[in-house]
Amino acid sequence: MKNIILKAENISKQYRLGQVGMGSLSHDLNRWWHQVRGKEDPYLKIGDINDRSTKAESDYVWALQEINFEVERGEVLGIIGKNGAGKSTLLKILSRVTAPTTGSIKFGGRVASLLEVGTGFNGEMTGRENIYLNGAILGMTKKEIASKLDEIIEFSGCERYIDTPVKRYSSGMYVRLAFAVAAFLEPEILIIDEVLAVGDAEFQKKAIGKMQDISREGGRTVLFVSHNMAAIKQLCTKAIVLEYGSVVFEGNTSEGIDYYLQSNQYDGYVGTYINEAIEESGFISLAIVDKNGAIRTEFGYDELITIKIRVQVVEKHLNSHLSFRVLDKNERIIFTSEIKLISEIDKEGVYEFDVDLPQQFLVPNKFNLTFGMHVPNVELIDFLEECLSFEIVETGSDFHIYGSADYGCVFVNCNWNLIK
Repeated sequence: MKNIILKAENISKQYRLGQVGMGSLSHDLNRWWHQVRGKEDPYLKIGDINDRSTKAESDYVWALQEINFEVERGEVLGIIGKNGAGKSTLLKILSRVTAPTTGSIKFGGRVASLLEVGTGFNGEMTGRENIYLNGAILGMTKKEIASKLDEIIEFSGCERYIDTPVKRYSSGMYVRLAFAVAAFLEPEILIIDEVLAVGDAEFQKKAIGKMQDISREGGRTVLFVSHNMAAIKQLCTKAIVLEYGSVVFEGNTSEGIDYYLQSNQYDGYVGTYINEAIEESGFISLAIVDKNGAIRTEFGYDELITIKIRVQVVEKHLNSHLSFRVLDKNERIIFTSEIKLISEIDKEGVYEFDVDLPQQFLVPNKFNLTFGMHVPNVELIDFLEECLSFEIVETGSDFHIYGSADYGCVFVNCNWNLIK
């Protein structure tokens, strides 16, 4: 028998576009008139899907549509999807921050949520006082909270500031204490959004380890949203993928990550980018080419890969920088390269750059490229997120002996000095 602790049935959430309150009275009256006559809400039949790249055809948009899933006690459910897919809206509904337009949720235990930095904290109260406040909100007695107090403070690493008002905390301290409170005050269901990205690497490792402990040893349930596929794979026992407000995949975590990554590649790899409508400064064209200048998106481990960049620069942006980032398929930044334009050019115009990636550096894997033109800490002139993509394929490198083992993303030829 399944031990279901959370069940979402036909969850949908509709929002009205435009300024809040504009024309809403007539809509409310129309809804009321249909309700007293026992008829369905007329606005449930209209509305666009939540695709930010398309022009709205209706005043209403469906952030979520017909979401159905079950979570068993002790499961760790990863919720993944692109920005705007509906992940945060779903978590807000599950956390009872907002109500669904249609559908229902059934809970089998106490819920604690960590949706953003400092959720549920009172800025004027100290860290210690907020621990007791959050515990009381979760329905715990003062004695129960006191028994966990030392563990919470130690885990958070905020002992020195625990009697200081939290409004003086940094964002990292906020999230450390908020996570420690949510994790140690023993809710049956713990809901966590991308907030762990605020903490440093050490804290993220501790937090993931703690979430594993509370699910495996404590038998508690975790719902986890993240763009970090490595964290999802390490932590989650099951995954659902959201796309335009609908569930498009539910099942095994590894298969869910693969589904997300494939759908996130926009129907394959992209070797070129062109925008000839530049009016001031910006990227005119980008391309990935081989040693012969041919555009390609698949390369062997030992092949030369060149990025061709064509930009327009106006006089006021001569002090700007050009940069690009190489990211792996899990959206981890592998490295960044940058150049100061003023060191290369002295007047406005259209310029072309060829950038050679180091050979035998990127190991067989899938990669994306993000480009930026900016004046550091002053102005972002042009930004193209993951607009090009390519793959390094196995062509007989030293790694082939390891089969399908994960050997990272880069190979560094360090100096090995024999001492004796």
